[in-house]
Amino acid sequence: MPETVDEPCRDTASLCDLVLRGERVLTPSGIRPCEVGVRDGIIVAVEPLGTGLRGRETIDLAADETLLPGLVDTHVHVNEPGRTEWEGFASATRAAAAGGVTTIVDMPLNSVPPTVSVEALDVKRRAAAHQSFVDVGFWGGAVPGNTPDLRPLHDAGVFGFKCFLVHSGVDEFPHLDVDEMERDLVEIAATDSLLLVHAEDPHTIDDAPAPDGRRYADFLASRPRGAENVAIAHVIESARRTGARAHVLHLSSSDALPMIVTAKRDGVALTVETCPHYLTLVAEEVPDGGTAFKCCPPIREAANRDLLWQGLEDGTIDCIVSDHSPSTLDLKDLENGDFAVAWGGVSSLQLGLALVWTEARARGLPLERVVRWMSTRPAEIARLEGKGHLAVGYDADLAVFAADEVLVVDVARLHHKNPITPYAGRHLTGVVRTTYLHGRPVDFVEPTGRLVRRGPRRE
Repeated sequence: MPETVDEPCRDTASLCDLVLRGERVLTPSGIRPCEVGVRDGIIVAVEPLGTGLRGRETIDLAADETLLPGLVDTHVHVNEPGRTEWEGFASATRAAAAGGVTTIVDMPLNSVPPTVSVEALDVKRRAAAHQSFVDVGFWGGAVPGNTPDLRPLHDAGVFGFKCFLVHSGVDEFPHLDVDEMERDLVEIAATDSLLLVHAEDPHTIDDAPAPDGRRYADFLASRPRGAENVAIAHVIESARRTGARAHVLHLSSSDALPMIVTAKRDGVALTVETCPHYLTLVAEEVPDGGTAFKCCPPIREAANRDLLWQGLEDGTIDCIVSDHSPSTLDLKDLENGDFAVAWGGVSSLQLGLALVWTEARARGLPLERVVRWMSTRPAEIARLEGKGHLAVGYDADLAVFAADEVLVVDVARLHHKNPITPYAGRHLTGVVRTTYLHGRPVDFVEPTGRLVRRGPRRE
């Protein structure tokens, strides 16, 4: 943290680089009329409106704008290098910034090579450097045979490790069986790192009817809730035995909530995420042939969605992240609409805040809770230093949000690389008007994002 004077931004000697003033500033104590002072990319003052902080530049927020801490999305598949035609750092981070996301943590697949060694991590970092519009961190991968690579990756600054318990969709990132996962958890516990688990049980899926053709109901039946429930039970018991920190990715099965509640009550070091598509879309409305909606685990029924929201409200589910997993249009098999062959992934990085806020608002939930789920908790779980709060000492990563403004989703105006999303044409409430990264507005021309790693804030 940079040196600060006792009374920052009060006189010429302590002038801030930037002061933002508004009636609605979301601080850790709630939405308040505040002035926010920024120097050297760090928040150095948060004072009541009218204090008179002085800056080289002063911005007065409009009456309909709320200043938020930048969102933190810890589940993004950028795919570069190797599958940059699917997505890349420049396009993905532009999309992030447009949606108020100021930090992403990139998944170890579907890039080539996958991030399963320090050498592969170096390749990924070189690809991301100098073309990212938001800050970027990295997860490592846990695959069969790379247990000796986990500690070196941890020491190199990854925020934790991802594994699959079912086929990942790409052959170069094979899945672990339950025994392999537990062996890796022992190694991960030794460094107090984190294992992220795509929790679906392959045997349950093998026993389910195979998907074939355009009917969404058939695809949904091929990835039953039981596949998640069985796998999550394995994660819980392995975390219990090893004492390791474990994180369940993209929860879609509300059936698993009671066992998660019990595990947390028992002191298991378990956290859980879900995604905008599970909270805003329902199986009953997915059109046959609508492969833009395909993801794994799948979008489930409306009653299931309501229970996921309850899980968020009572704290069983910790956070909301995008699982932005794009592909080229041909891999979505749009011409045939065959769920059996289409790539499974939803593109929503730019839209997450508006999607979740639109639904939360309809359910009577305040903006403060949405930001906690989408900024504060992801930063805490990943242990991202300096992120997730609008408070003194934190990075000046901010989003100016017009919570009442309506938008209609137009794929031509989205920044991610391939123009497809299941939200096309959807009416949403909430628009990000400006995103600040380290105290500077993102202009979508000059990439000023930094590579971040576990531990000290700056590389």
